[in-house]
Amino acid sequence: MAQTHMQLEDWLDDLCVRFIINLPEEDLSSVARICFQVEEAQWFYEDFIRPLDPSLPSMTLRTFSLRIFQHCPLLASFSTENHIQAFEEFLEYKTRVPVRGAILLNHEMDSTVLVKGWKKGANWSFPRGKINKDEDDLDCAIREVWEETGLDLREAGLVPAEKPKYIEITMREQQMRLYVFRDVPMDTVFQPQTRKEISKIEWYRLSELPAFRKKKTPNGQDASAGPSANKFYMVAPFLVPLKKWVGSQKKLESRKFSHSAGNTGLHPHHVLDEVYTEDDTWPQPAPEGILQTHNSLEDATHELQRLLKVQPPRKVFRLRL
Repeated sequence: MAQTHMQLEDWLDDLCVRFIINLPEEDLSSVARICFQVEEAQWFYEDFIRPLDPSLPSMTLRTFSLRIFQHCPLLASFSTENHIQAFEEFLEYKTRVPVRGAILLNHEMDSTVLVKGWKKGANWSFPRGKINKDEDDLDCAIREVWEETGLDLREAGLVPAEKPKYIEITMREQQMRLYVFRDVPMDTVFQPQTRKEISKIEWYRLSELPAFRKKKTPNGQDASAGPSANKFYMVAPFLVPLKKWVGSQKKLESRKFSHSAGNTGLHPHHVLDEVYTEDDTWPQPAPEGILQTHNSLEDATHELQRLLKVQPPRKVFRLRL
């Protein structure tokens, strides 16, 4: 017996049953929850149904949502205007759902993992995603890292006993919190666990990312404002606080190393080895030999004048940890 060829209307029936009709009453009473289910139905349609029948049309979320609204018995009684209004309100709500994710650093804390979206022209970002209803913040971050990179932070032993540090910003009314995890091996094999969501996963040196180290072009313009910087606009807001955190961690380790080394003659690694502009820097210790003892006030005055002639005054920035 030949298999019946399913038309678009048949697939919409199937999707309504899978994702909407059997929802709990609590979810059916919320437009936002229904719309989230419609979004999942659209992903399922594009990822699994269309590959079975390429003649089926590809639909944007807006087109698909309006089609489902008109097709589903629970929603069809509402007018087209109601459907459009529901979709627009959903988009506004969606942009305000809190996001959780992670900044994955290597042991040296000079490189991080970034992921690139699937669609053409997608930008780079840290692994992150929207938090589910009643989901713990840290659990959400760990789940998103696993879904987008295949790395299970808990299984890898990278989640400390105490809650890890995080950086939190608000962008366009959306709260984003990224937890910082260190010691991710740079030979880790990453593999996204979701379909058609992540196209690339790569390590990037922090010093190469816009806003981490500002460089001036010959004409005096900020190089970080070039076209390539647009690819990292979801990364840039986190980089300055990340830089400060990395700097403070290295200083702490430097002090611990110096204390444990004692008089062995060992020297800690340099805490700060990058060159920053005055807009994006923090105090560095003076080079060895720059401070000398003087036998008289006259000698000290002479030395100060010599330094002022050789080295123009510079702004000093203080980092409050």
